[in-house]
Amino acid sequence: MAIKVIITRKVAKGRQRDLLPLLMELRTKAVNQRGYISGETLKGISDPDEFLVISTWRSLGDWKAWDDNPERGEIQAKIDTVLEEKTVAKAYLYG
Repeated sequence: MAIKVIITRKVAKGRQRDLLPLLMELRTKAVNQRGYISGETLKGISDPDEFLVISTWRSLGDWKAWDDNPERGEIQAKIDTVLEEKTVAKAYLYG
């Protein structure tokens, strides 16, 4: 059963230019992962330093495999350096 993964990130003031290429790199690599269906990145209107990534995966196992992938971990580590708060990722089933 397909799942949605919601990832929220709060970028530090003035660091958006640093974050966006990293998010694009992460998406480019995710597209090639088993079970990846789609994804989108949204920027907050009331809080432009907040970014929301919504991705769809064929299964929770496929998402977890990507989440545990060392290549993803390297990019996430770079992302962490420009954030004000820790990345939060949650998986959801269609209800």
